Amino acid sequence: MRRWAITGMLFFAGAASASASPQWEKFGADLPQGGMAVPLATALADPAAHVGQARVFGGRVVDVCQKKGCWVMLEDEGQGARVLLGDHDFYVPKDVRGPAQVHGVLSRVELSAEAQRHTARETSGAAVPDVEYRIVADGVQVLADDEGA
Repeated sequence: MRRWAITGMLFFAGAASASASPQWEKFGADLPQGGMAVPLATALADPAAHVGQARVFGGRVVDVCQKKGCWVMLEDEGQGARVLLGDHDFYVPKDVRGPAQVHGVLSRVELSAEAQRHTARETSGAAVPDVEYRIVADGVQVLADDEGA
């Protein structure tokens, strides 16, 4: 009887800790395991050290393409980058928001006036700069956001 009681306690303790661990909602390819995500603000403080190299970047999804869900805006400490989901290889729900990690390659892109107008039509009201940092990602994971954005 004692063995069953201990087994039951271990089962419930394991279930409680599993439900307490963060649950990522994943889109696209799985992110590489191990290593830490580079906070987006850190990467943008020294872009030369990060541009052109595949990395896992961390931040918060604050906006999503309202036409198809084909890009997200990732922000961290007031710094932002548009995350393209491959070449429209995958999509995210238009209402997804929250802490996120993306795996991709960072670049600096000058937007034409037409590209700015196109992007403005797809946002939920955010201003579109003439120069943006962009990450072409093959995978994105977002934690559920109970607070909303």
